[in-house]
Amino acid sequence: MREERSAGAVLFHREDSQLRFLLLHYTSGHFDWPKGNIEEGESEVETVLREIREETGLQRTRVIPGFREEISYFYRRQGSLVRKTVVFYLAEAEDSDVKLSHEHIGYRWLDYEGALKTLTYENSRSVLRKAKAVLDGILKTSSPQ
Repeated sequence: MREERSAGAVLFHREDSQLRFLLLHYTSGHFDWPKGNIEEGESEVETVLREIREETGLQRTRVIPGFREEISYFYRRQGSLVRKTVVFYLAEAEDSDVKLSHEHIGYRWLDYEGALKTLTYENSRSVLRKAKAVLDGILKTSSPQ
């Protein structure tokens, strides 16, 4: 069985004190996070930032410390079973002007509930729930009392 490792991001943007999450519409029809294969000599975070740039055109993003979630699933490629492991980080985009790569047919910036409803796969929804809990903790401690 082949093994693949990828890294991706739960990417968000603050818009008028509201959080918006970026979902990419893949050519196969599903909605998911920006992600891609980890290249030789590249760290997970380097992959995340590169994939965000390549897939969305967003240049000014930063990874938020304290969140790293790993999922695994199986799929078939050319008749062979592949075990894919994807590590997700939480990242914030300074702007929201997306320029899609050829790998995608669309995108949506959505609030939390909209993102939960739009994500195709349960494991992606689970990653969002965990990311939102971390974000809520960060925002709670950084807001004035």
